[in-house]
Amino acid sequence: MNDLGPVRQKFEDYKVCVLIPTYNNAGTLGQVIDGVARYTRHIVVVNDGSTDGTAGVLARYDFLQVVSYPQNAGKGMALRRGFQFAVEKGYDYAVTIDSDGQHYPDDLPAFLEKLEETPGAVIIGARNMEQASVPGKSSFGHKFSNFWFRVETGIKAPDTQSGYRLYPVRRLSGMRFFTTKYEFEIEVIVRAAWAGIPVTSVPVKVYYAPKETRVSHFRPFRDFFRVSVLNTVLVFITFLYIKPRDLIQGLLKKNLREHLKEAFADANESEIKKSLSIAFGVFMGIVPIWGFQLATAIAGAYLLRLNKALVILFANISLPPAIPFILYASYQCGAFWMGDKAGTLSFDRDLSLAVIHENAVQYFYGGFTLAVLAALAFGVGAFVVMKGRKGVWGGARKNR
Repeated sequence: MNDLGPVRQKFEDYKVCVLIPTYNNAGTLGQVIDGVARYTRHIVVVNDGSTDGTAGVLARYDFLQVVSYPQNAGKGMALRRGFQFAVEKGYDYAVTIDSDGQHYPDDLPAFLEKLEETPGAVIIGARNMEQASVPGKSSFGHKFSNFWFRVETGIKAPDTQSGYRLYPVRRLSGMRFFTTKYEFEIEVIVRAAWAGIPVTSVPVKVYYAPKETRVSHFRPFRDFFRVSVLNTVLVFITFLYIKPRDLIQGLLKKNLREHLKEAFADANESEIKKSLSIAFGVFMGIVPIWGFQLATAIAGAYLLRLNKALVILFANISLPPAIPFILYASYQCGAFWMGDKAGTLSFDRDLSLAVIHENAVQYFYGGFTLAVLAALAFGVGAFVVMKGRKGVWGGARKNR
């Protein structure tokens, strides 16, 4: 590109800076800065406690904005401090580029073009991980990270480990992050997706120096362990909070009748799948894990690939008016398993979990028994009704 004027103007118009976190990469840092400076002078360098000649390299440039501190805190913390600094200086976006020479500054215009298409998005520079120079550990980590990101967000991204990214730093400024090392780059895109910020990609080039000259601060065992722990936490949050939240918000936008009509009318789902969804919902609504019933039901619906709307609707069999009946029936079912040790219970207005606490084992056994029986009854009943009224409930209407 000979005329870089339009590109430089886009950096101004969109309030974009280039953020370079660096730690002991004095040998390549100057080359990266020179490459970026062809496109913009809005450059922020975060010197993450470097102990080599980094300070001397930075001193050669009078236009740099530098954030520097004496103690190395990790790449994640460097990015977090860089984001904060960028927002304070009035930037809305920051393109992060590594200081080891791995990324090509001439890909910067591609981020700005993508930003025009999807304003407000996180844009990840997707590398070609099939090229011969890519280290084996990077290729494995790339596939591992992509898989868990899709589990946690439902988004299929080609390269979730690339550090070459554009962040909407002003939109992210209200978030509180917890990680400080390499795993931050996973946390930030997952939580951005959870917050409704689009996450998209643009192809970029990548250069891996020969093994004998490559400088990397990634510690394979320790950092991979930290990433694994983070993904474990994020998966739990996904299924116990994020997916239930999103599903319930979607359900609240429509009334019960509309949801039932849509759930039953899906011609792509068999009567068996719909019946199993109803049965599973009823089972989870009765099973004695109060406080976790709905969250577990939604997580199970995702894992078992059931009709989520039907699972949630029928899991609400345990609405407050029905709770006394469920408690009483559960307790009575439990008597079958207790034999001579079975307790007695009166069905009155004082019936509650506290009342049956004295014979919790009987209630626990009975709750599971009632859940299974009710699930079978509802599932079989729904299957019979749908088979008999296929044209009404939404099987494929062949005569249309």
